Amino acid sequence: MSDEMKPCPQCGSPYGYFLNEELYACPECGHEWNPNELIEEGKLVVKDANGNLLQDGDSVIVIKNLPVKGASGPVKAGTKVKNIRLVEGDHNIDCKIEGFGAMALKSEFVRKA
Repeated sequence: MSDEMKPCPQCGSPYGYFLNEELYACPECGHEWNPNELIEEGKLVVKDANGNLLQDGDSVIVIKNLPVKGASGPVKAGTKVKNIRLVEGDHNIDCKIEGFGAMALKSEFVRKA
């Protein structure tokens, strides 16, 4: 058991107390949180189709055929894309795909390699 108090990330109360395992609770607003899972404020959070967190430089695999405007064929399912870069917006992955060049992909159509 921990006697350490942690500030509540929701209301800012300094009286967050240890509840169980790694879970803390706030007596003022009732919010419960795991301090190990807190993500830095302002940091871009992008998850793949399986819910895994993606980071800049990761490799991903395309999970379905994706049509490309102006190209003779789609990006095939199973294509591995290396060294991705995360960006804000609807298409939140910038990358280079061999045979297609620079592209923007949606994270829901890829999985972490």
